[in-house]
Amino acid sequence: NSETFWTTTGMFPQEFIIGFPKCVKISKVAIQCYLVRTLRIEKSVSEDPVGFEQCIEKDLQHTEGQLQMEEFPLPEFQATYLRFIIKSAFDHFVSVHRVMAEGT
Repeated sequence: NSETFWTTTGMFPQEFIIGFPKCVKISKVAIQCYLVRTLRIEKSVSEDPVGFEQCIEKDLQHTEGQLQMEEFPLPEFQATYLRFIIKSAFDHFVSVHRVMAEGT
């Protein structure tokens, strides 16, 4: 729903975890967010959200007044959980509007 979003509480880092019903193969992750400066994505193949390993860390472009839209191709990537860590921002608060994962 484009009318809903998750927002931070003003301090960094901030994180959220997305879990899948079982370990899946992911070929691409896309995120739509606002005012995120540095984003890290980690994965876990455990049954519980533990034992994360870093996959991607990227500084995003500042897009004044528009959503940031980033895609991350992930070859040979398996995960049960994805952890998104917003390490820094262009403002005190940021928002995440959509996260999409493609794969099988």
